[in-house]
Amino acid sequence: MKRFAMILLLVLTLPASALAATSIKMSYNGPPSGDDNAVHAFATTFKSLVEKSTNGDIEIKLFPNSQLGNEEQRMEQTMSGPVINVASYGGMQTVFPEMFATNIPFLFDSYKAAHIFFDGGAFMEKAVKTLRERTGIELLEVVEEGGFLAFTGNKPIHSPADFKGLTYRAMDTSQVAMYEAFGAAGTPIPWTEVYLALKTGVADGQMNPPTYIIMGSLYEVQKHLCLANVQYSDQFLLMNGELLDSLPAVQQKALRQAAREANAKTREFVESQVDQRVEFLASNGMTVYTPTAAELAEFKALGSPSYVEWLKAQVAQEWIDLALSEAKKANHEAK
Repeated sequence: MKRFAMILLLVLTLPASALAATSIKMSYNGPPSGDDNAVHAFATTFKSLVEKSTNGDIEIKLFPNSQLGNEEQRMEQTMSGPVINVASYGGMQTVFPEMFATNIPFLFDSYKAAHIFFDGGAFMEKAVKTLRERTGIELLEVVEEGGFLAFTGNKPIHSPADFKGLTYRAMDTSQVAMYEAFGAAGTPIPWTEVYLALKTGVADGQMNPPTYIIMGSLYEVQKHLCLANVQYSDQFLLMNGELLDSLPAVQQKALRQAAREANAKTREFVESQVDQRVEFLASNGMTVYTPTAAELAEFKALGSPSYVEWLKAQVAQEWIDLALSEAKKANHEAK
């Protein structure tokens, strides 16, 4: 009884904030390394900002390396439980394929244009509203994870003609369509198997931002890098909507502000590191090529329509048209 009384006295003397503390799990892909994984850098910054701005009333517990499950499992957890999840397009595909309209190849001319598009505008307003209505998930931020995607291969890639007869690893079926338009075969291969697939010749090449090429040590099994700026590399900060709504307004505001500020810091970090990462790849044996304006136009002329044709079978035309028109506005505004 004496011990129980001491515990009760301790609880009663704790500050109200300690009694009201809310612990939230946050899951994402990739290793817990801020230098190599921009999503982890984002997560740690977000955690720090949330906990500081709420005086510890909200605690964010990080689960990197997909510890809580694969993309589909984590999306289901976000719909049904009090969690935060950073999902890739692979995760979004299961519940909101309309987001693939923002991943049309060569959609954005610059980082600034992508920022303008994802930070507001008609497409994102509609996407946030539709996702919440359909799944109960709140989309808080579009997180920059590694710059623009580049092609790698064991033969030089300067234009679409160089893909003829090759087999390229695809992240999803949308990329299969693009590679086929270039004259190559696309084969979906999980990220965890990419290195071995390239080493053994199952695939001749792949595409990823420099950050992921380094993270996966792909420079050890690929000789050439083509900086074609294929797609903007991003993931999606998602939160269970009921959980968000259950928090006091001041805490909801703190979460949203922390997400926006953490994303701004992550963008600054990612973009400041791109040149250094390309230099690292060059110093480790990769030949780096930047396509000419004419070659980029060839890539876009073939890659974008093939992707759009694939996308038409997945989503309503209005989403595609809206993404294209909003991206055009963003590219113009960014100049």
